[in-house]
Amino acid sequence: NNGSAQRMCHRHQPLNHDDDGRPHGICCFIPLSLEKTELSEHSLPNSHKTLSYSPPLLRRYPPPPSLPPLLPQHNQHLSLSTMMKLITTILLVTAASSDAFSAPAHGPLSARLSPHVTCSPSRCSTSLLSAASVASSGNDPAASTAADSSSAALTKQQKRMQQIRKEGGLLAFNTKYGALNPFAIFYGLTSIVLGLVWFVALCFSQLLYTITGNRIDKKRRLPVFFSHVWGTLLMLFTVCFPKIENGDIIEEFHKNGRKAMFVSNHNSWMDIPFIGHAIGWHNYKFVAKKELEKVPILGKAIKVANNVLVDRTNRRSQLLTLKQGMQWLKDGVNLCTFPEGTRSRSGRLMPFKNGAFKMAHKAGAPVIPISICRAAEVMPSYWMFPYRPAWGVCKVVVHEPVESEGKTEEELALAVREAIISGLPEYQRPL
Repeated sequence: NNGSAQRMCHRHQPLNHDDDGRPHGICCFIPLSLEKTELSEHSLPNSHKTLSYSPPLLRRYPPPPSLPPLLPQHNQHLSLSTMMKLITTILLVTAASSDAFSAPAHGPLSARLSPHVTCSPSRCSTSLLSAASVASSGNDPAASTAADSSSAALTKQQKRMQQIRKEGGLLAFNTKYGALNPFAIFYGLTSIVLGLVWFVALCFSQLLYTITGNRIDKKRRLPVFFSHVWGTLLMLFTVCFPKIENGDIIEEFHKNGRKAMFVSNHNSWMDIPFIGHAIGWHNYKFVAKKELEKVPILGKAIKVANNVLVDRTNRRSQLLTLKQGMQWLKDGVNLCTFPEGTRSRSGRLMPFKNGAFKMAHKAGAPVIPISICRAAEVMPSYWMFPYRPAWGVCKVVVHEPVESEGKTEEELALAVREAIISGLPEYQRPL
């Protein structure tokens, strides 16, 4: 009791039994210092001289029978997964036994645990044990579907990154705004530096129109000139001039003093400077979507030059756009548009919208089809800037003008579409 068990030794003498079955003897704790001292009858107190003393608390009873272990000896150390399987099985069997012998239930739990309520308990238990084993093994269909979708998304990202590295080299990397490599960074910096000068020139033009009340340069030729200078210098410094085929068609057409609607396929941002380079130093307006007003510098150029903007969510705006475009054609200003309405992500020509052909048909102006080839091989939709020069890669094919007189809008659109397709490579043609 005093906490010094190492200094105590426990001794007991064998207990004998009397005729009546009572044990007699003595049991005592002897200090370690008295271990070798011989105990005699004279060394005991008078109350202990009679050896028939048997304290009740020191009586010996037979040991309780040993209980069998709950689990076999070799399974006493179970893994966590095995214990979870066992608990899941017990819970499912308990639920099955309560559901199998109760009234049929229509809840989702009953439907999952016992599809046939009238089955026998053994069959129900067997099916539920199978379900428990499936659940414990982790083969959950919902979890598998989620894992497959995340794996597919990861695989898509990996494929995209592999494609970017294949196109832009080992130094290419991806951002949330598009992919970049050293050439793309150089192109972007050049575009921004030239764009600052372009922006100043556009502000000067806007100030001029405000001061004069639009009495000077009513056709807004000046901002188009500044924009053309910016595009030409950018393609010169970055070696991005495309090859022009049949460019003499446009020159001969302009010599006659006629104006036209220029229509081209669209699958890259490079299509805009390419078609401007093909038209040359003439006044022209783009038919563009209203969202481009938000693009820095480019939005400023679109508004100052009074280009035709289309709000695709507003029917009234579309009617005003139609009237504005027809008026430009009647005033002797060229129009440029991409009748697909947006860039083709696959590179193949998409169906045309009829707005551009309605303008040309009502104004009686001819349509000049243009095929822009391989622009997406220089700047795909997932790149922020071109990843390589366009010289020797891209090509612009100019086709003969298609007169709108004597044709319906559908016939005009079909003739222009066939002309554009004829100048495209096989992988850019529609399926």
